[in-house]
Amino acid sequence: MAVRRFLRLQRAVGAGFVFGVLALAAGAHEAAAQGLTYASGQSVSPSFEGWELNADGSFNLLFGYINRNWEEEPDIPVGSDNNFSPGLADRGQPTHFLPRRNRFVFKVRVSADFGEQELVWTVTRHGSERKAYASLRPDYFVDNMVIMSETGTLGPGTSNPELRAHTAPVVELEMDSVIDARVGQPVTLVAYVTDDGLPRRGGGGFFGGGGGLPITDEGTLNLARAIRPPGRITVAKVLGLHMTWYVYRAPVGGGVSFNPGQISTWEDTRPYSNSPWSPSWVPPHLPEDGRWVTEVTFHEPGTYVLQGRADDGGLFTDKRVTVRVSRPVL
Repeated sequence: MAVRRFLRLQRAVGAGFVFGVLALAAGAHEAAAQGLTYASGQSVSPSFEGWELNADGSFNLLFGYINRNWEEEPDIPVGSDNNFSPGLADRGQPTHFLPRRNRFVFKVRVSADFGEQELVWTVTRHGSERKAYASLRPDYFVDNMVIMSETGTLGPGTSNPELRAHTAPVVELEMDSVIDARVGQPVTLVAYVTDDGLPRRGGGGFFGGGGGLPITDEGTLNLARAIRPPGRITVAKVLGLHMTWYVYRAPVGGGVSFNPGQISTWEDTRPYSNSPWSPSWVPPHLPEDGRWVTEVTFHEPGTYVLQGRADDGGLFTDKRVTVRVSRPVL
């Protein structure tokens, strides 16, 4: 949405010099407030990412969110604090919220005659109620190029015929979509992933070198390079196919462990984090047979939904698995 926000701001500047000065002052205050970061205790804001047109004339409304905490991952059940309106409160939204910015997390399909209606997603956390208003406004139309731009694959205004022809990875799950398990009993998830090889694997390590930590010829950490801020002011993403799982829905207080540790699907820009948005991240080696194997262990009983994302650095495909976890047999 960065380009659309810029265009709206550009139009607003024409309102006059006085308004511009006031807007700059307000923006400076907001920027100072946004400079503060928190581990916990902050709100979760849903976001409407845009809409896409389906072949049958229906539409998908695309949603994400920003959890303003760096560590707290709240569980907010569907209900008064996590709901859609009008109509059904449960539209398949997450109830477990990962840290920071999470884009294009889920879709809500609406009919071809949705017209000028609005669908509102409301999330309340720590007493702060936040809403996202979804509509079919023309400036919120989304295609693959918009998705790649918003998630950091492309720089502003970047495009080429090869990427315009690019398609998302294809994922086949080699287990049931509903699994019964017990607390402490590992469950094996297997995903067979194929891809068109685009966008071409690139970046990774500082300055795209693919090497992770910046090391001097003497074998010591080059601190100057390690703490140098990135040269791009918009979000940037390292390109490379990977498959990762995360908790999408969980009972309040439910605990989950993954083996191996999973790559972040949220925009963790901290150096050396296991995230495609980290400047030092290097894509994993691809399994020779295309099968990505993950073990997941549940620490509390209840019903969980795990979402798996195959991401090639440009586009992605999501799959979900429901796991019904019971207490261990004594």
